[in-house]
Amino acid sequence: MNLSDFHPILVVMVLQTKMLIALFYMLLGIRRELDHRIASGDLRQTDGLSRTRDELAAFKLEVARTYVPLSLMRGVDQRITDHLIRIEAKLEEASKR
Repeated sequence: MNLSDFHPILVVMVLQTKMLIALFYMLLGIRRELDHRIASGDLRQTDGLSRTRDELAAFKLEVARTYVPLSLMRGVDQRITDHLIRIEAKLEEASKR
């Protein structure tokens, strides 16, 4: 059997079918590769985001420790306590009447 014995349209259809099958497998491989890259990229992004959150939390803690001197905090605490004691005394005086 010679190739010229077949009808030309049949030969073209067979070649096109083989080319479409090859194209399908190429696209399937590209899709698998992209899915793999996306999955690994998500892990990298998650790791980076987690590290950034940890660094931000550490920075916030450091700012909270050093922003206000402890002596100032004690002074404010004492003023608030004194004020609450005065309010309590006024409430007791009002309830006695």
